[in-house]
Amino acid sequence: MESIYLLIPLSFVLLIVAVWAIRYAVKSGQFDDLDREAERLIFDDKQERRESLNAEPPESLEAAKQQGQEHE
Repeated sequence: MESIYLLIPLSFVLLIVAVWAIRYAVKSGQFDDLDREAERLIFDDKQERRESLNAEPPESLEAAKQQGQEHE
């Protein structure tokens, strides 16, 4: 029974912190446009992959290929 004297105020503090965190997130604009940000991440990833496929291989890969050919 004595533990309830600690748990009830603790739950109120936790409730106040949760309400503050949600209110802060809404005011800072984190929930303004959820779809655009999700699509931006996907499209950025595709663009990076295209650029990496079109780019020349890094020197470390070329050196590894040359070492592999020497061992054959």
